[in-house]
Amino acid sequence: MSTLHSDFQASEPEEYFRNSVGTMDEAGKRKWVYPRKPKGKYTDYRKYVTYILLILFFGLPFVKIHHNPFLLFNVIDRKFFIFGQPFYLQDFFILALGAVTSVIFVMLFTVVFGRIFCGWLCPQTIFMEGVFRKIEYWIEGDRNKQMKLDRQEWDREKIRKRLTKWAVFALISLLITHFMFMYIVGYEEVFSIIRQGPAEHPLKFLSMIAFAATFYFVFAWLREQVCTLVCPYGRLQGVLIDKHTINVYYDFKRGENRSKWRNHEDRKTAGKGDCIDCQQCVVVCPTGIDIRNGQQLECVNCTACIDACDEVMEKVGLPKGLIRYATEAEIENREKFRFTSRMKATAFCLALLIGFLGFLMYDRGSMEAKFIKPAGSTFFVKDGKIANTFIYTFLNKSNENKVLTIKVLHPANAEIDFFGTDRIILKGDQIIKGNINISFPEKEIKFSKQNMTIGVFDEKGNMVDSFETVFEGPFQLVL
Repeated sequence: MSTLHSDFQASEPEEYFRNSVGTMDEAGKRKWVYPRKPKGKYTDYRKYVTYILLILFFGLPFVKIHHNPFLLFNVIDRKFFIFGQPFYLQDFFILALGAVTSVIFVMLFTVVFGRIFCGWLCPQTIFMEGVFRKIEYWIEGDRNKQMKLDRQEWDREKIRKRLTKWAVFALISLLITHFMFMYIVGYEEVFSIIRQGPAEHPLKFLSMIAFAATFYFVFAWLREQVCTLVCPYGRLQGVLIDKHTINVYYDFKRGENRSKWRNHEDRKTAGKGDCIDCQQCVVVCPTGIDIRNGQQLECVNCTACIDACDEVMEKVGLPKGLIRYATEAEIENREKFRFTSRMKATAFCLALLIGFLGFLMYDRGSMEAKFIKPAGSTFFVKDGKIANTFIYTFLNKSNENKVLTIKVLHPANAEIDFFGTDRIILKGDQIIKGNINISFPEKEIKFSKQNMTIGVFDEKGNMVDSFETVFEGPFQLVL
């Protein structure tokens, strides 16, 4: 926890704030959080971000580029598409580097802006606050009504509201699961599974039910515990942030000593701070913490406390910004934000990774060719020439159709038997295999294992790939 804390915490041991989670009591029992519905400038901004991300999540599965899905991660069939471009197992190192770059990108943002990803972009927050929490407000009402409903006996009203909420939560969980599967197998396959029914696809059906049940459990019961107890990013932030990281902070120098509001009172003369101890920053917090106790593990930078505090400050005629985006150095020493050496180093590493990733994407080639000898095969003699059989595999990584031909670059005087036409048509995002026989005059084969280079050319005569392999011949006795 941050060193920021108020003098009014002296009545409670400081270890209390370091060792207890805001959503659990001292015995470790869950304390249910009933956040009040937030409103204000930052809440509106977060709504816009949430709407955009939800539109993208539910819309991207139907977007195609050159007849390829915009995003697809089909691990089972080993099909991967990013921005409409196909990726294969041969490109796995590029995907791995992209994942590392994404992690460093999030780390850089954490070093500079704290847990802004958690409060504004994380799927857990987007679905919890932007979908499930809004449904809960709609069915059960705001904070006070939810608390009252939770305390009352299981009468007709409580049963009706709870069953309605649970049913809607289950339907939303199923909907999210179906769209998530569209990113794995494509929307056509998901619609096909729906039409054919569970009997035709029992394993896929059970997988969807399992994922839907997981979503339901997370958003109906686990909730903020995901951020506090499950997600490793919350633990990692303690290593990444420092006094120069922008976070949601309470200005304790301005706010303390906190006390209740009295009309027409000169608080400075009375030795009181601007915090009127209204608790509004606490009741709106979706993770159940008091931001006035300093930066804490549970805080996800959702800004609900900023909007709640600004609303109160405006009502009592005090300046806004008692809780605001700031750095610890700014709060303690009134230092302005500066780009530290650690931030510069992280940004430099990120720029290098992005540049290298871009180079790999550009240089990965439009196709890949391999020529492999069948297992157990050896040379044979045909028409007075030494011949080998090869199985070729062509992988078209582009969205364009290609007309290809094969030539042996070294050694010279090779002949190729294509078992048909020498023009091979390869469609976009297609893998084809075939057999060819390559033969040489005996004088060209100097060794029992001769290095050979095969080139693949397009219809314009440009070489699109080459492959080095070994041509087998009879044992040559050298005297």
